[in-house]
Amino acid sequence: MDDRTAVIEICDRMGWHSDRREWDEALALFTPKVLLDYTSLLGGSPTTVTSKELVDSWVAVLGGYDTSHHLMTNHLVSFEGATAECTASFQATHRLDNPMGSPLWRIGGTYRFHLVRSDAGWKIDEMAMTILWTEGNRNILDLAAERQSNKQKR
Repeated sequence: MDDRTAVIEICDRMGWHSDRREWDEALALFTPKVLLDYTSLLGGSPTTVTSKELVDSWVAVLGGYDTSHHLMTNHLVSFEGATAECTASFQATHRLDNPMGSPLWRIGGTYRFHLVRSDAGWKIDEMAMTILWTEGNRNILDLAAERQSNKQKR
């Protein structure tokens, strides 16, 4: 597999594994520390987290949805030495049946991934999400987190 294809596959696997709740496989996509920028969704500032903290945060929310579906396309890849940058358009659909409104929340925007080549292949060390639009019931985000928290307490 050439480097461009390998980089795109690593980025696409992020959505694939999180949608299937394959947390160990998702964890393997990242370097031990990841610079994460979710400011367009959550506000605040970019932050550096461990790969385990990142995946645990996905478990805490995505694990509470009935299902999720992440699509990425229009990948633009560039290389500089042993690093790569991949920018892709994305659409993420989240579903949670609830008595308080629509069961769907969709987000569209771009992801920017920075990757480094390692002995184990390409790994993501930076990730930034830029939201361009949303539609549906954003409240299911909080409901999913609450649902997952209740599952973990049992």
